[in-house]
Amino acid sequence: MLKYSKALGLMVFVFLFAMCNQKSKNEAEKETILKGSLDITVDETVKQIVDDQVAVFEGTYYDAKITVKPKSEAEVINDLLNQKAKVVITTRDLTPKEKTRFEKSKINPRVTPFARDAVAFISNKSNNDTLVALKSVIDFIQGKPDGKIKGLVFDNPNSSTVRYMKELAKVNEVPKAGVFSFKTNNEVIKFVSENDGMIGVIGVNWLYQPTPDMTETIKKINVLSVQGLNGGGYYSPTQNDLGEEKYPLARDLFIINCQGYSGLGMGFASFIAGDIGQRIVLKSGLLPYKTPGRKLKIRSEIIKDKE
Repeated sequence: MLKYSKALGLMVFVFLFAMCNQKSKNEAEKETILKGSLDITVDETVKQIVDDQVAVFEGTYYDAKITVKPKSEAEVINDLLNQKAKVVITTRDLTPKEKTRFEKSKINPRVTPFARDAVAFISNKSNNDTLVALKSVIDFIQGKPDGKIKGLVFDNPNSSTVRYMKELAKVNEVPKAGVFSFKTNNEVIKFVSENDGMIGVIGVNWLYQPTPDMTETIKKINVLSVQGLNGGGYYSPTQNDLGEEKYPLARDLFIINCQGYSGLGMGFASFIAGDIGQRIVLKSGLLPYKTPGRKLKIRSEIIKDKE
């Protein structure tokens, strides 16, 4: 009787193990490069352009479902390193130290650049001076007072814009006096629109593609033209100045895929780096990583319409 019970127990274990394996196999088969569901953790400063890409991708491939999870840059990278997120979108490439960590886990991240974004400085509309020297902003971050700047306003202490400006200023921390932090880019825009003398530091994507509730608020701020550290002219975060590499606060956008197989992450990365995805970037006001081609039909003579 005991032998029979053991044999029965072994058969049940084998059956359940086989069922679990079959279930995992079936789940894997549900996802392809154009089918299935995927969570993408996104740097919140570039959420708008990612939402546009996802909307067109899902509208093209009906069996694909992508959920966008906006977070600060620090959270995005931590989720990726701790394997809580398999696909992320960031405003920087992985560092050598981060790549080494993935190598130890035998993970080969696929990093695909797809757009050029920018950090933008904004001020209250009542401020007639729409020019600012990058050196003045860096001096302020280094704790050196500047009569033209009452304060700097960031979206989040852990955001990519804060990290970007700290690296430029070569400081580990921003000063407590005169520096304000909120939670979102929209809160920064609203605060600056209501307070003269403040300079907001945000991702330019939020200016080109404001949420419906921010349309009127955007009209109350100026986007400042910036002079680089080497002096010279003042340039704006426009496609033209980004394309000519004149704007001093440009940055690239990357999609980083750590799925490790040919899944929806690979399909979405190929999409946003392809012709349609690059046209979406172009329309958004950012600069595509690859300029979409145009087909021109040249005729030797103009054909008039017959009356």
